[in-house]
Amino acid sequence: MCGRFAITLPVQAMAHMFEATAGNDLPEVPNFNVCPTNGVHTIVAGAGRRLMAMRWGFIPSWYKSPSDGPLLINARAETIAEKPAFREACRQRRCIIPATGFYEWTKDAEGKRLPWYIRRRDEMPLAFAGIWQDWDNGETQARTCAIVTCGANTAMSAIHHRMPVILSPEDFGLWLGEQGHGAARLMRPAPEDALVWHRVDPKVNSNRAEGPELIEPIA
Repeated sequence: MCGRFAITLPVQAMAHMFEATAGNDLPEVPNFNVCPTNGVHTIVAGAGRRLMAMRWGFIPSWYKSPSDGPLLINARAETIAEKPAFREACRQRRCIIPATGFYEWTKDAEGKRLPWYIRRRDEMPLAFAGIWQDWDNGETQARTCAIVTCGANTAMSAIHHRMPVILSPEDFGLWLGEQGHGAARLMRPAPEDALVWHRVDPKVNSNRAEGPELIEPIA
């Protein structure tokens, strides 16, 4: 899964990377501890690509309130086309969620949670595959999203058994629906050598923690 990530790219750098027009009221950057229900940056296609803010936590149309059911921050690639909450969005509303890196946790012999920071080996930004949904209960409106995940590759499985679907630049158009059908083939693990990781301070275990020291390696 992916339950926490960092984004340090300036807005204009994100817009340039994805050839998108930046919207207003985007989340502040840098953010070294993006948590579920936070606002996140997303890229969607339409009459040109747009960089816009969404709530991280997909809200199905039948929820009466954002907390009416499970918090859906991830969508499993293996079942995304079948799950009632996700299947329409998978076909019609796909997005890209940029990140600098993400966090996963292992446990030591005493059961303590040990955080790891994971990034691309080439230090380029990550582009997570996502899906989105507009939600409206008549009183409150929200544009919401989830990160698509798949089974981890062999290297990543040392940290966690799942990982976000990470898109290559040449696949952005296909995932966003600009190049016809075939996006399903992109829902696969990243190449074995694509990512690297290091231990970080357990202070990131708190969703209130912030600052660049969160991604710094520790012994």
